[in-house]
Amino acid sequence: MSEIVNPLKILFGLFSNRVLINQLAKREITSRYKGTYLGVIWSYLYPLLMLSVYTFVFSEIFQSRWSSGVNNKVEFAMVLFCGLTTFNVFSEVLTKSPTLITQNVNYVKKVVFPLEVLPVVSVLASLFNALISYIILIVGLYFFLGVLNWTIIFTPIVLMPLIIVTAGLSWFLASLGVFIRDMGQLLVILMQALMLLSPIFYPPTAIPESFRFLLNFNPLSYVIENMRKIMIWGELPNWQYLLTGTLISVIIFVCGYAWFQKTKVGFADVL
Repeated sequence: MSEIVNPLKILFGLFSNRVLINQLAKREITSRYKGTYLGVIWSYLYPLLMLSVYTFVFSEIFQSRWSSGVNNKVEFAMVLFCGLTTFNVFSEVLTKSPTLITQNVNYVKKVVFPLEVLPVVSVLASLFNALISYIILIVGLYFFLGVLNWTIIFTPIVLMPLIIVTAGLSWFLASLGVFIRDMGQLLVILMQALMLLSPIFYPPTAIPESFRFLLNFNPLSYVIENMRKIMIWGELPNWQYLLTGTLISVIIFVCGYAWFQKTKVGFADVL
């Protein structure tokens, strides 16, 4: 058990399966658009269309403004797009997690297949889509606002806690989805609630002070805020939140992996 809960051992095990993970991730990305006329081009077209919609809706219809210094209506759309893109990395993976094992029963039957790579593959596929969205966001910031902040180099560091905690929770949910088939429906509801409770459509300052402490329990709050800092406003990330979030994420990552390894021996009996 001591080997299982060692983060370095976990990373080494995943690294040893890097070729398999890479192949499965590529297959998942291409399968999303298989049979469509535009194929993988949809990966670029969808976020571009969404950014255009957000810019039009919030600048022309709602005429919304961000209460923390954002006066440009187009910039508001960028702020919203950045928050939603970051949230979607988390939401997309966790919503799919409860069915990762049940939809891949053929892998369960294979004794030598490392089932623990499936949540990691899902995370990588989601990151691929997010990367395209972030690139479009950067291009949009440059052409619409004339902004190209050097602080975007911190993107991998800022996203790291999100990636780690998403993988850890995905292991938990992938295991629970085998034994509790209602997890999928429950996750859809929880993700909708979490989206509204995260500072995506509003700044943290919009929350009454008596309830603002609840943001500390939301794993997305500070990642979203830090992404906006480095991409849109050219500020350094909040290092305290980044360090704390990373430590908590590593704990969830290790616990999720240990839980998955402990419970996967019963998958074949249930399926």
